[in-house]
Amino acid sequence: MIYEFRTYTTVPGKATELARHSAEVGRAIRGDDHGKLEGYWVTEIGPLNQVMHLWSFEDLNHRAEVKARLAANRAWNEEYLPLARPLMVRQDNRLMVAAKPLVAPEGTGNIYEYRYYRCKVGRTAGFAKGLVAAMEHREKYSRNVCIWVTEAGQPNEVSHMWAYGDFNERARARAAAAADTGWSSFVTGGPDNLEEMYSAILVPWSHSPLQ
Repeated sequence: MIYEFRTYTTVPGKATELARHSAEVGRAIRGDDHGKLEGYWVTEIGPLNQVMHLWSFEDLNHRAEVKARLAANRAWNEEYLPLARPLMVRQDNRLMVAAKPLVAPEGTGNIYEYRYYRCKVGRTAGFAKGLVAAMEHREKYSRNVCIWVTEAGQPNEVSHMWAYGDFNERARARAAAAADTGWSSFVTGGPDNLEEMYSAILVPWSHSPLQ
């Protein structure tokens, strides 16, 4: 399974308009016949004016096949792209493999945190393995959605996603995890493995399967 995480930066103030066009026009055209939509979000905290959407494919050959079909889809080219393209100023893309399987959170109305870490060269696989092992401590306080290792787009990167009922639940979970010796023993090794750390708080849009 290959995951594709696409980030579109829009003209200031236009992220929600792009998300609306995706939900009302693009989703019906694309469906899950051109890759399976796993989630679609608008950034709330972190980089602003962005939509982020996650797709899954059987493998790289499957991705190439369905994207070629989409590129030739008349409705996609004539109905959706003319609405979407004028709103975009930048596109970024990650192709990722899951180090821990994707598990949807229980319930709806969640906010999501997507954290992505740039590892020191040669440390990516070891850091990802350690992060997966440390979930027995961290998931006492909130559930992990997935852990990925980036294959293309951003080298030496590990990313992970979390779901919370609201900002207060996130604050409580992170405070409790910080006090957990099992989790903190993993976290203290971060400076030995990481170059950079980023975080974005995401709000799911209406057509996002992950809610």
